[in-house]
Amino acid sequence: MHAGFSIERSTATSRVTAIATLVLLVGLVAAPWWADRANIRLLGEIYSFIALASLWNLLAGYTGLVSVGQQAYVGFGGYALFALAMFLGVHPLLAILLAGVLGALIAIPLAPLLFRLQGAYFAIGTWALAEVFRLGFAQLSVLGGGSGTSLTASVVTGIAANRDVREMLVYWTALALALAALAFVILLLRSRMGLALTALRDSEIASESLGIDIWRSKLFVYVAVAGLTSMTGAFIFLQKLRISPDAAFSVNDWTAYVIFIAVIGGIGTIEGPIVGTILFFLLRETLSDLGTTYLLILGAVAILVMLKAPKGLWGILASKTGLSLVPTRRRVAFQDQ
Repeated sequence: MHAGFSIERSTATSRVTAIATLVLLVGLVAAPWWADRANIRLLGEIYSFIALASLWNLLAGYTGLVSVGQQAYVGFGGYALFALAMFLGVHPLLAILLAGVLGALIAIPLAPLLFRLQGAYFAIGTWALAEVFRLGFAQLSVLGGGSGTSLTASVVTGIAANRDVREMLVYWTALALALAALAFVILLLRSRMGLALTALRDSEIASESLGIDIWRSKLFVYVAVAGLTSMTGAFIFLQKLRISPDAAFSVNDWTAYVIFIAVIGGIGTIEGPIVGTILFFLLRETLSDLGTTYLLILGAVAILVMLKAPKGLWGILASKTGLSLVPTRRRVAFQDQ
């Protein structure tokens, strides 16, 4: 008998989680048949925030790029959808995909400008970029200018003539976007670049000494996140049916809430944004009738979590129990032979 070893990521917990996830996914795909229209729309909104929070977490929690301007790509994606669908006659669901491509393309020349900034200056730079986007789209009279515009009836019915079918297609699109964002994050973090990103977050100087191409790694993540965020933004405003500069580029709706979700869930974890999104919507649906008091409670919850659990709710649970539902780190498993 001698001891052998193998390198693996999965654990007994993660394998059980995979099975439970498949069962849950089947139930969520079938939601149009067991949930009413209001809950279907709510689930679509939840999926949108899971995607946004997971993508922001990839930037800030794993790459060290703390952005407070992701609303730039949410709004850009929304306006791209409206322009493609209304003026070019592109099918709205296809326009979501094209909006992501356009968002990624526009991020390519913008990224080098932002990467010249570090730390807090990078964060401020992303916010300034979002404001430039907001002011720019406010000048486009063809898209309603400062007051915004609504999707035409022909565009809406172009998704599907039957309203129930249309609601189902929009819902499944939201679910697909959330799954795509999560799959991208997981697969990226399990790749060699994922290891590079984690090293990059901890120390750029040490990473460079190990041969990691810092600029290329940052560029890839920033552009990919911009594209997926634009797709999510396109879906959000397809669901809303109306867009305006203030709504599209709202730092409160598309960045502050997303940061809140990531902070209370756990920055730097895959599970954190999901946990944070669920808690956020539970608080919102329970306390939204309280008006401004609701925002005060959200702020108090965020402060309390940051003081008592700096790693977030999932982060502190994982640190105390070693629990990891979606492990990305490699581990050595010894076996007797």
